[in-house]
Amino acid sequence: MKATKDKVENHQAFLTIEIEPAEVEKSMEGAYKRLVQKARVPGFRKGKAPRVILEKYIGKESLFEDAIDHLVPEIYEQALKEQAIEPIAQPQIEITQTDPVIFTAVVPLKPTIKLGDYHSIKVEQTPTEVTESNINDVIEQLRHQHSTWEPIDRAVDFDDLVIFDIDSTVEGQTFMKQQAAQFQVVKGQIFPIPGFSEQLTGMKKGDEKEFKLPLPADYQRKELAGKDVTSKVKINEIKIEKLPDVNDDLAKAVSADLLTIEALREQASKELKTRGEERNRIDFEERVIDAVVELSKIEFPPVLVETEINRILNQRFQNNRESMESYLKMMNKTEVELRDELRPAAVKGVARSLALSHVAEDGKVEVTDADIDAEIEKMTKDSTQKKEDLLKFFNAPDVRRSIQNTLFSRRTIQLLTDIAQVSKGTQEPEDTKEATDTKETKKPRKAKSKKEEK
Repeated sequence: MKATKDKVENHQAFLTIEIEPAEVEKSMEGAYKRLVQKARVPGFRKGKAPRVILEKYIGKESLFEDAIDHLVPEIYEQALKEQAIEPIAQPQIEITQTDPVIFTAVVPLKPTIKLGDYHSIKVEQTPTEVTESNINDVIEQLRHQHSTWEPIDRAVDFDDLVIFDIDSTVEGQTFMKQQAAQFQVVKGQIFPIPGFSEQLTGMKKGDEKEFKLPLPADYQRKELAGKDVTSKVKINEIKIEKLPDVNDDLAKAVSADLLTIEALREQASKELKTRGEERNRIDFEERVIDAVVELSKIEFPPVLVETEINRILNQRFQNNRESMESYLKMMNKTEVELRDELRPAAVKGVARSLALSHVAEDGKVEVTDADIDAEIEKMTKDSTQKKEDLLKFFNAPDVRRSIQNTLFSRRTIQLLTDIAQVSKGTQEPEDTKEATDTKETKKPRKAKSKKEEK
């Protein structure tokens, strides 16, 4: 075996490996012994056909492929030891020559992370504000949720609900056909075809109309993109939305526990504040992590990005290949195009994950079995299911590991957000900040211990 490290680039080692003919022949003999036990060669008992006969019967190429499949991983491991390379994932291997046998291997190497001074990070938090306008918007949404639709005797206008029959075709083929379809006429709406709502306005009950509209050039079904849709419609009924008044009756309709409109507005305000605080917390955490990444030098091989893309896809489509293929067909995209779209987010995700893992190591973040037990107790406390069954599930090794990872990540982020918080009214003037930072570097802050975090 002769192994040459051609180059190291993008955290990948590029190897060229030549296998000695004697090693290939030895592996060919091993392939013969394996395959002869499986092949039924006419005129010979199973496992008794000579090698020359077997080669003629199944083809020498089949014997060679089996030999190489078993030999290459072994030779690859030898090359790694010889070149003192520590991979973090499976390599990309390509057989480039068969006589002598030469293959190339692209080997993913460990990431390198040099953390910046994350102890100096300061990120301002976004205050959570709830205005009267925000509350009014919620009330308006609730009015629409509890509205009724009443028939009206006039021409169709925007925001009306129409019940109509429709028969649409593209080049003589059915595009849409439905009786008594319900459709809200919204101005500028692109469904089912841009301009469709506008064609319905002005029509009256019993009116019939035929019109043509072009499908967009980027329509999801490429074979129909840009083609004209001929639609015949008949208006059966026109309805107008009747919104409830903003009074105590609306509050009671929303919830039996709310007796007055003031109580409804108060509940809306609390919910808006809770959602806003949660949204701002997540935004703050992400900006803090991004600040750590920005300060640090993080390099990693492409395989980590591909792995992260796989994780995103599995999460999005719940490990269902058919679901993903249906989505791709509906969006008229290839899997390669979808993966390319996800790549920037995956790169960011890998960088964040590596930064957090090194912050955790530097800050000595720990999660003990007792911590996991306490979290499981919290998660199962108010459940109506049998405690015994729940504990059996949560104490499964993979579930405990998942809880451990969640706690580990949560504590690491908490360590960073504690450092990064800027108290209101305590921001330093820019001209004094540098001097203060210089003083602080003489007394580096110690990362919080597990006890302090609690």
